[in-house]
Parts: sequence; structure tokens; C-alpha cells
Amino acid sequence: MLIRTHQDGFIHPLSSEITKPEAYATRRQLLRQWSAGAAAAGLAGWTQREAFAQGSASGLQKLAALPASQSNVQGAMTVEKLTSLRDATTYNNFYEFGVDKSDPARNAHTLKTSPWSIEVEGLVKKPTRFNLEDIIKWGAMQERIYRMRCVEGWSMVIPWVGYSMSDLIKRVEPLPNAKYVEFITQVDPQTMPGVKGGYIDWPYTEGLRMDEAMHPLTLLTFGMYGEVLPKQNGAPVRLVVPWKYGFKSGKSLVKIRFVEKQPLISWAKAAPQEYGFYSNVNPSVDHPRWSQATERRIGEGGLLDKKRKTLMFNGYEAQVASLYAGMDLAKNF
Repeated sequence: MLIRTHQDGFIHPLSSEITKPEAYATRRQLLRQWSAGAAAAGLAGWTQREAFAQGSASGLQKLAALPASQSNVQGAMTVEKLTSLRDATTYNNFYEFGVDKSDPARNAHTLKTSPWSIEVEGLVKKPTRFNLEDIIKWGAMQERIYRMRCVEGWSMVIPWVGYSMSDLIKRVEPLPNAKYVEFITQVDPQTMPGVKGGYIDWPYTEGLRMDEAMHPLTLLTFGMYGEVLPKQNGAPVRLVVPWKYGFKSGKSLVKIRFVEKQPLISWAKAAPQEYGFYSNVNPSVDHPRWSQATERRIGEGGLLDKKRKTLMFNGYEAQVASLYAGMDLAKNF
């Protein structure tokens, strides 16, 4: 979601083919990579900022491989061409590190990802605080290639690594009156320069209806492109909900709360006339300031090339339309 964009002088990198990692690390190696985040980010972050400023590909940090099998969840593996790793890690939204698309890649090296824990609370039988090592053991890691659509009209195709959010939900045993799941993300002014801005009432919060959170396509995500999540993409754990606009997929999660009433999410609180709770990709419902009928795939063609038509539910209509049967999707935007 765009507050303002300053792209003057920014040369968008070209697409490149993605090479799969030749070998996978063990879970112990994965956790060691996370725990070494501060040291790795110190040198690599400086290198990345310098390389990014010069437009060099050497700014892409190699992270630990994340073991995963190909997902057999229906709709989880599009055959479309992948967005390049460079595009996916240097052109994105993560407002905790700045509002420009290039800010997260420049600034997220400050994020401290170890130690990390997620607190689960609210209407569940087993409320507790889990560390990252606990959480990654709870599900079988899968690679899923999802289309991702931004409300501003740009899209990507990204291979994510994680497991269905439903695996975690079943483990904590929600009570019958838990109707919604609220996701709360990290807020730390010392490591996140963007939270000093007043455009969002921090921390960033998102929410899903329980059936949306339980849907097999909703992914609790720890990696992308066969490696652990880069910091600018929401390390060490984030949500990915592929049939909704990207801002629904909260990054750097620290709390998951089960509630009875629909939570007030950050963007609906900041601009209720523009952003609703559901945020489903719907080409027939325009944003007040621009059309949602078309999109531009990042790394595909130039600014003057013809745009793609936006697909209902971002192309996942067969899998998720039944969740909204009988609803007015213009009113419930």
C-alpha cells in the first residue's frame, strides 16, 4: 500500500533466472543462521546498502537453505515465471523500515531476529509463548509458488517456504467462540526507523476470519526462494495470504490473538474509506484513487507495456470463493 513514492533516480533491476540451492541445511544450521543474524547483518547489511546504491547484484545476501518439499495443496503451485530474487527483495513494502519501495532493502539490516518468540493468547485452550525453534517444528515445510498482488497495481510470483497456518491453530486449540485471528507484528524504534512516522498507529496489526486463517492456502512463512526469509521480506516469520492484497500478510510476527469480534486492523484504522477488513483481490472494486482492474508484473516489460488483467481473488477463485458465498464483495471490501 502506497503512502508516497520517490522513485526518481531509482533504476529498477532486471529480472534474472532463479537458481535453486544445490544443497539444504539441517534445522540446526537454519537456526544457527538466524541466531547469527546480528553478526551477519552487520557486515552483509553494510555491503547490501553500498551495493544497492551502486545498482550491484552483489548486494543480495546468501542465506541458509530451508528444507522443503513441493506442496500438494490445491492451487499452491502456479507454473508462471518466477519474479527474480533481486526484484522480490529490493522492491517491496515494509513500512517499519520506510515508505519507499527501496527502503526495506536499505534499512532492514538493523532488524534483530534472534532471540525471537511468538505469543499466542486469547480464546484458546493452550495460550503460551513459543520460541522460533518450537514453531518451525510444528509443520512439514513446503515450497509454494504464489502470485502476490499489491493494492497499488503491481504483482510478483514468489516461491515461499512454510506450512499451513492451520497447523499452528489446531495445536493451540481455539475455543468455540474464537471467530477471528489477529496478527501483531514487531515494533522497535531502535531497529525499525519507520515506526517513528505517524502514518500508522504501531504496532502493525492484521486479522483474518477463522475460516480464512484455517484455509490450506494461508501460509505461515519462514523462507523464500529456498532460503530463510531476508529481513526486508518479514524475517523470521510472516503470514502469506495469496488471494488478498499483500498488506494482509503481516511481517515479523510476534503475537497471534484469537478473538470473538472482528479486530480493527491497521490500514482500516488509518484510512477506513480506502481499506476494508477483507482486502480480497477484486478487479471490480476500485481503490478510491485508482483502478484495480489491471496490474503490472514486476520485472515483466516496461512501464509503457500493456498491463495484465487482474484476476478475481488473485487467480485463486476456485479455491476460496466459497468462503464468501452470499456476501456483497463491494460492501465487504
